[in-house]
Amino acid sequence: MSDDKKAPGMDQHNADRAAAPQGPAEVAAGAEPVLEPAQLEAIIKALQVDLAALADTNLRIRAEMENLRKRFEREKAETAKYAISKFAQDVVNVGDNFQRAISAVPAGAAERDPALKSFLDGTMLAEREFNSALERHGVVRLDPKGEMFNPKVHNAVMEQENRDVPAGTVLQVFQPGYMIDDRCLKPALVAVAKGGFKVPRAPQEPTAAPGKTGDGPGASGNDPGTGDASGERSSGQG
Repeated sequence: MSDDKKAPGMDQHNADRAAAPQGPAEVAAGAEPVLEPAQLEAIIKALQVDLAALADTNLRIRAEMENLRKRFEREKAETAKYAISKFAQDVVNVGDNFQRAISAVPAGAAERDPALKSFLDGTMLAEREFNSALERHGVVRLDPKGEMFNPKVHNAVMEQENRDVPAGTVLQVFQPGYMIDDRCLKPALVAVAKGGFKVPRAPQEPTAAPGKTGDGPGASGNDPGTGDASGERSSGQG
């Protein structure tokens, strides 16, 4: 049908339809609906709450990652520092055997026997080389004679009456101790003085956590100030 032959009333029908309000389907197909100010404000507040929550979560995650990084660096440094601890605990016994061999030679015997003197000199040289090798790897030998008793690195096996020195002074070292950095590998076995004047003790540091000291027996030491019964018996025998 051509434009000239439109049905009567068609133009009026189209005009009425254009003037009529559009339904929901027609609105969705056309322009976006306009939100009320209250609705916009509610949406903005909800987005602000979500943004604050995300910012807080991000801050917490970054803090946790930083703590993990610091912990990893600390454990890495400790692993590198104490990597040879177990091995060193076994090796230091060799140093004790050197000392026993040297101490077994009677005083003056080496001067009378050239062969014995050569043996003694060689053993002492081997001991020095052994201790130097340990020091190159951070293991230090403790020879605390004349020092004040320290239960963290000394193990008192007996007490001796001596009023010429302060009570608690190490008089004799039966077996040297060993340290690696600030960790005790093996406590020194010592005899301490009693009966002398007392020296005020400086405040001691908190006790090290388990695993921070050597695994050897008596690593914590016996404090002569506690009047240990075994120490009293030993001093009586001395």
